[in-house]
Amino acid sequence: MAIYAIGDVQGCYDPLRRLLDLVRFDPEADQLWLTGDLVNRGPKSLKTVRFLRSLGDSAICVLGNHDLHLLALAMGSVEYSKRFSTLRRLLDAPDLDELVDWLRRKPLVHYDETLDTLLVHAGVYPRWSVRKALQRAAEVETVLRGKKAAEFLANMHGNTPWQWSAGLRGNRRLRFIVNTFTRMRMITATGRLNFSHASSPFRARKGLRPWFDDESPAWGDTRIAFGHWSALGLVALPGLLSLDTGCVWGRQLTAVRIDRRNLRIFQVEGERTALQNGAGKKS
Repeated sequence: MAIYAIGDVQGCYDPLRRLLDLVRFDPEADQLWLTGDLVNRGPKSLKTVRFLRSLGDSAICVLGNHDLHLLALAMGSVEYSKRFSTLRRLLDAPDLDELVDWLRRKPLVHYDETLDTLLVHAGVYPRWSVRKALQRAAEVETVLRGKKAAEFLANMHGNTPWQWSAGLRGNRRLRFIVNTFTRMRMITATGRLNFSHASSPFRARKGLRPWFDDESPAWGDTRIAFGHWSALGLVALPGLLSLDTGCVWGRQLTAVRIDRRNLRIFQVEGERTALQNGAGKKS
């Protein structure tokens, strides 16, 4: 069995299918790990979600911030605006309820003990071990799958609280967890989240650093595979896989085979959309 980790698709169905053809993906034998942001900005969000859902257990998808936006729109937790126009066809689909139910059951974090690899959309808080990360993710996942999902999604947006505390409760606690797993890029030395910097980490102001730039992260030697940061691009190190290579911005869609010791990288040309002149912008 081959396992391929793939960066943010964002509705770029055609590049996804070309990438799967390139690696000769066999859904009966192989597995896909997707870093989230399956939808929005690209032209074929509906087709993308329908296809990934059809793969069943062959596709492991974690939720990204754009996927959560879709859930909030579909459940009436936020009002529709033109910034989500690429989701209109999906929101009007006759099978929307089935697709939303499928997304609501996706995790924020996936961990494979055999590969000692954790899959997440944006990153892992440096003070959380793998066990703690899975526990924190489960708090949000339980709410998303329950009767209070719409209420939570209505209160999900916002940058505060900036700092983690075990004493956080209610929506503030859940919001910090969501922001960590789906929006985080830069943090301070004291562990404060910063959302003002989305470009290359080398251009960050003094006092900010990437979430993964910690001398002794609580997750230890576990490999983290993530997307979300198109300006960072492809990073393929023993303990770190950055996979968002800006497909929706006209760059590439990337897959990395992760079930072997020597990583193999595969790329196809990204989507040619109106966004391509803004390559490197926020994910």
